[in-house]
Amino acid sequence: MTVDSAIAPDFVGELDPLFAQMARATTAHAGGVPGLTEREKVFLRLVADVCQGALGLPFELHVRGGLGHGVSTSDMRDLIRFAAYDTGYPAALAALARLAEIEEAEGLPRPEAALLPAAEVSTGPDATPTPLPASVLAEVTGLDPHFGAHLALQSRMRSRAGSGSLSVRERAFATMSVDVHYQTLEESFTVHVSRALGAGASHEDVRSVLRFAAQFGITRAWRAWKALNALLTTLG
Repeated sequence: MTVDSAIAPDFVGELDPLFAQMARATTAHAGGVPGLTEREKVFLRLVADVCQGALGLPFELHVRGGLGHGVSTSDMRDLIRFAAYDTGYPAALAALARLAEIEEAEGLPRPEAALLPAAEVSTGPDATPTPLPASVLAEVTGLDPHFGAHLALQSRMRSRAGSGSLSVRERAFATMSVDVHYQTLEESFTVHVSRALGAGASHEDVRSVLRFAAQFGITRAWRAWKALNALLTTLG
């Protein structure tokens, strides 16, 4: 079952035929956005669900659709763990619990992941250096040292866990999407767009992320377009 065919199945039509018609038209238009792979679209749908707490029917349809596109629940878990840094751990935990329910219902094995070494989860002198750019670390530490240490910890953990199956481009697109949903369209948005461009994405590719995101909230996408267009002009 693919996402496009699953998004408005018969039982959605039974709930509300007009809504089903609207959903089919919306998802067909968004699904036709060029510049994104089907795998990237699966990840962007799941990120939207986690950010918006839409973990019932939408999340189930998107998980099953992802499986239909060859995306494993192990990859989906990697995505959710990775995104926890930006979505917040409670939202990610709720998504993992829901994903486990779907895995059980489908008879799928529960994927396992190796735990991180102690130095990766430490904030003491024995901690592994953070992958955060020095300029970013200095900026957030200047705001508050505890917050700086927290951001360094999160960056250190997510650079080693939850991203092994995700490309840099996929990770950048996922975090861009979080920025759109949460309307964090300043410093973090700049970092994430720049990371996508650094991974080889074109300006049109990053625009496609916003085009695809419009189906999850047009007013949020509208504001994000203003930020993205201004940013791309600055970045050249």
